[in-house]
Amino acid sequence: MAKAKKAFFCRNCGYESPKWVGRCPSCGEWSTMVEELVQKETTHAASFLPEGERSRPQPVRQIEQQDFVRADLANEEVNRVLGGGLVKGSILLLGGEPGIGKSTLSLQLALHSQLDTLYVSGEESPQQIKMRAERIGIRNEACYIYSETCLEQILQQITAQTPELVVIDSIQTIYTETIDSSPGSVSQIRECAALLQKYAKQTRTSILIIGHITKDGIIAGPKILEHIVDVVLQFEGDNNNIYRILRSMKNRFGATFEIGVFEMRDEGLREVSNPSEILLTHYDEPLSGIAVGAAVDGARAYLIETQALVSTAAYGTPQRSATGFDSRRLNMLLAVLEKRVGLKMYQKDVFLNFAGGFKMSDTGLDLSIAAAVLSSTFDRPIDPHTTLAGEIGLSGEVRPAPRSEQRISEAARLGFRRIIVSGYLRKTLAKPPRGIEITYINKLDELAPVLFRHEE
Repeated sequence: MAKAKKAFFCRNCGYESPKWVGRCPSCGEWSTMVEELVQKETTHAASFLPEGERSRPQPVRQIEQQDFVRADLANEEVNRVLGGGLVKGSILLLGGEPGIGKSTLSLQLALHSQLDTLYVSGEESPQQIKMRAERIGIRNEACYIYSETCLEQILQQITAQTPELVVIDSIQTIYTETIDSSPGSVSQIRECAALLQKYAKQTRTSILIIGHITKDGIIAGPKILEHIVDVVLQFEGDNNNIYRILRSMKNRFGATFEIGVFEMRDEGLREVSNPSEILLTHYDEPLSGIAVGAAVDGARAYLIETQALVSTAAYGTPQRSATGFDSRRLNMLLAVLEKRVGLKMYQKDVFLNFAGGFKMSDTGLDLSIAAAVLSSTFDRPIDPHTTLAGEIGLSGEVRPAPRSEQRISEAARLGFRRIIVSGYLRKTLAKPPRGIEITYINKLDELAPVLFRHEE
């Protein structure tokens, strides 16, 4: 029999230490080490397969290759993020801010798909879940609700019912009796996740785990939680905004950094198949400081409205504010405009915003940001049928944006008449789509003349 083992864990990052230290050697936080019982005196390795079916070492050439069978979740946005559907036997981790809609999305998948589903909730009673289910709409009669926090009881119910999909809401509320620590602790999360992962792989049952996040925006618990799962999904958005983004941070069965867009309504989450419809605003008359940029996130291209406000600095130090964009890259773009175009940005306050409250990191939006700043500086509106796509370098050159052909095709599909791109695309652009004029520029100082030519 093994002795009881104790260790110290960092509550912030999950770092394990055999003794207490005042500062975590991994993340550098102070007073975050707590002592936890890792293992009781009597523990046994759990297995969910008969003795004759347990895996044994075999040569790599003799392993039979199998195609991944994907199940339709009756949600095109989630299917796209997962790479075409839910892989049988996979384990998924869904994280997000409190109140962002993690439980709503998970319950909606359970109620709308045609999979035998067991929804395990450690946070809500069955009556609370029933209220939300009636609001979302019950389309799957094979969806069962089970309110329990003990992992051994949960595994017993899963084994008896043999569902195709299991939803755990949430991993921070589940505990195993083999460890004497409270639910949500580092050791409990690690052990519960390991047992669920073993069950999913041995029984080919798909498991969706909901995880809480810390104030820094990372999933709470040890980092091993993200390592052992097959897919890590991040549900993002602003609680004051109705739009949500489901982002794939890790996917062993598909592409990463794919996104799905949703709109939060009273009846649940509505799929937004065309994000451009919510990211573009139609005005009665053109306004200055607004430029439309062609963006790409994952494999999806869409157009987004870039808004900039430039005004004379009322104080000695000008203000720089960017909502949904890296403020350091904004400062870099302003420095390039000052150096290469001759704008006196050191005397100006600059505020940047993207429509819909989206957070953007696409460098292909550099050209649209510069255009919005120029439009607000000169107080001259940009043609509403013009869009831009290009990356700006420190020397003022305009480089091609990634997936430029996809951006141009999306702009043409939405009825835009002109797109401004890098001149380096002249030779590489295979066949431009019909109905849209392509304007090429090589330097940033060429932007203003082509941007405001419709006023001449």
